[in-house]
Amino acid sequence: MTKLTPEQISAKCRAIRRSVLEMNHRAGQGHTGADLSETDILASLYFRILNVSPDRLDDPDRDRFILSKGHGVGGYYCTLAEAGFFPCERLASSQKEGGLPGHPVRQKTPGIELNTGALGHGLPVAVGLALAARLNNRPYRVFVLTGDGELDEGSNWEAAMAAAHYKLGNLVWIIDRNTLQLADRTETIMALEPLADKVRAFGFDLHETDGNNVAAFIGTVESLDFTAGRPHAILARTTKGKGVSFIEDKAPWHHKVPSAEELTAALKELSL
Repeated sequence: MTKLTPEQISAKCRAIRRSVLEMNHRAGQGHTGADLSETDILASLYFRILNVSPDRLDDPDRDRFILSKGHGVGGYYCTLAEAGFFPCERLASSQKEGGLPGHPVRQKTPGIELNTGALGHGLPVAVGLALAARLNNRPYRVFVLTGDGELDEGSNWEAAMAAAHYKLGNLVWIIDRNTLQLADRTETIMALEPLADKVRAFGFDLHETDGNNVAAFIGTVESLDFTAGRPHAILARTTKGKGVSFIEDKAPWHHKVPSAEELTAALKELSL
């Protein structure tokens, strides 16, 4: 797939955000805040970073991406559609019988590597895939995106120990650090800080960046040394609901969809 510039990817992000809002409104379901916070990360991965393409989904050397925060599948669907993995028209089937399901399902959607939704599973599987690449002498890299609230699940930390133990330099763990989970701040529900220090203590090569700044995120990923023998982690600081002023940083939008009036206002903002 042709690598786009940060400016071109930012334009894609606006289109993806519009698709997310329209899809969730139409379906009457969705995790709009989570979808919008991850958009810049997903677009950067699919339009610049990942060695993967719609015309070679079975390539054994393709990079693998796992969306562990499976409730953010709306942003994932709209990114995959924008990148040509399936027709954009299929987004209209979201949450309908026989259509796109409410969480990633590999068997139903081209481009999805793993069924997710039960939190805490993505990083452990990513560690297994990265280890398999090394054992099989394959060049592919494994990227996994977790939510920050998802880190309440202890399986993430068990996987982190294994990643460091096996020196999986082909693994990139991206944390969507929007500081909100379900109904409140992560620090109120289950404090994570000092999160960067914790991840470093588990043996990761950790980098912090603005996850809603395409150029900054791309620069961070492209600076990683995949030969160093240490797993990588990117603490991507984002804003939940990024891109729409009345959705940004609002806990109720974790699992809320726009009304007709809100959709009109949101689309207007994203057209400026």
